[in-house]
Amino acid sequence: MTRRQLLAAAAAAGALPAATAQGFATRVDTPAGNTTDTAVAGTYERREKDWRMGALVYQVLVDRFAPSANLEAKRALYPAPKTLHPWTENPKRGVYLESERLWSHEIQFWGGDLASTRSRLDHVQSLGADVVYLNPIHLAYTNHKYDAFDYQAVSPEFGTRADVKALAADVHRRGMKLVLDGVFNHMGRNAPIFKDAMANPQSKWRDWFYFGPQYQSGTRVWWLAENLPELNLENPAVRAHVWGAKDSVVRSYLRDGVDGWRLDVAVDIGFQWLEQLTKAAHAEKPGSLVVGEIANYPKEWFPAVDGVMNFTLREIVLRLADGRLPTAQALRMVESMVADSGIENLLKSWLMLDNHDTPRVATALPHEPSRRLAQVLQFTLPGAPNLYYGSEVGMTGGDDPEMRAPMRWDLVRDDNPTLAWTRQLIALRKQRRALRVGDFRSLVAERLFAFERHTDRALDTVVVVANPMDVEVRETVMVRNAKLMNTWNMVDLLGGPPVKIKAGLFDLVLPPKGVLVLAPEASPGGGYSAYKRVR
Repeated sequence: MTRRQLLAAAAAAGALPAATAQGFATRVDTPAGNTTDTAVAGTYERREKDWRMGALVYQVLVDRFAPSANLEAKRALYPAPKTLHPWTENPKRGVYLESERLWSHEIQFWGGDLASTRSRLDHVQSLGADVVYLNPIHLAYTNHKYDAFDYQAVSPEFGTRADVKALAADVHRRGMKLVLDGVFNHMGRNAPIFKDAMANPQSKWRDWFYFGPQYQSGTRVWWLAENLPELNLENPAVRAHVWGAKDSVVRSYLRDGVDGWRLDVAVDIGFQWLEQLTKAAHAEKPGSLVVGEIANYPKEWFPAVDGVMNFTLREIVLRLADGRLPTAQALRMVESMVADSGIENLLKSWLMLDNHDTPRVATALPHEPSRRLAQVLQFTLPGAPNLYYGSEVGMTGGDDPEMRAPMRWDLVRDDNPTLAWTRQLIALRKQRRALRVGDFRSLVAERLFAFERHTDRALDTVVVVANPMDVEVRETVMVRNAKLMNTWNMVDLLGGPPVKIKAGLFDLVLPPKGVLVLAPEASPGGGYSAYKRVR
């Protein structure tokens, strides 16, 4: 008889008390001489206490997230050539407006505001989000607000600084954090200080920007976009205004209750100024978060920022899922990135599959099995998953501005399979400590993408195995974890049959685009566990 059959027979005969896996796992005795490495254990406990590590981030584009409760009262805030559109209409690419130096779809509005965002926090909270991240809200001309007039003021279409404080307080009552988008590399062409600087060479704002004949439009602009003149961050007065002074933008919003900043085009700000900004944020609010939009390989950007928007990992996941990247190469890339960047830096970095600048994941990966494979990896690889509003219910959308359509609240239903799947992945992550704050280790495989997340506890271990290929794969995979027990079952947390581990090896058969998320079974029942002294 097998060990499992012997245990079952003993339990049936009454020789052993029945025990569930969960129950057994809660009553493990500590034998003499088998002490826990408290230093190692403390590492994971410290990570768990840091809200920035492994957080679930929910991203909101304020104009498009929730319809205003009193839109008629706000109509005067959208004067021509701005246009106001019904919530049921989807945005379409417009024409370039030479007089405005921007595209017509940039000044099309749907009327969302901070108050309406607050009214829908129940949905965000019910998903299990840890962080609410808002695209820019400061005073600006466009709907996206990446062309600031005044950082200290909130665009009136969205509300006021008092509304920011109220939103932060409400977010905190719900056990979440609030992160704002800081656009500090450039302002808007219509900003009063820029217009004054451009018209008057003696303006006190003149050296806040760059002027000269070497620039195509007479002033240095971001990526030749004439609506976005760049700030002269080499000017100490500019740095003081943005982050250095006590009443600076970065510090004053933190005092208003905001918990961190996502920095737009942070790569353009550079290492030196990013490090100054991050230190200023930490000095104002210890434990606050600074995440940079840095599409470069992340290795050297820490500690200039706490985390990056991990475009490298996003590209690896998407290319793996749709067959553009060989499996073994993708795994080596992830392993190298973790080794180069440091696991704790990556745990504070945001992993998104889509956002306001990219096609939505349902459009980028229209093949559902490929998309689900990518989503499993988003929620199991090291990082903080960034969920773009509406993608949890299956919204589609291509390039700008299609991916910025108004939220489909009609799709927020319990019978929506995409929402149910998203909730399943979030619940899985919430329940598994290793997925939130654990270390990363690759498994030895060729055709399967296989890795584990682990902590100081053997039973925390999660093994993820994905088949990104379009054919069934049969393969023996070696797990590099000496605490996982021989001939013991690993339970598939996605609901599939259990998998047995044999001397560190798995014999696996995965269908095309199949994924396993495996965790060790604490006990087969009957009061026995091989994990009783190995934890």
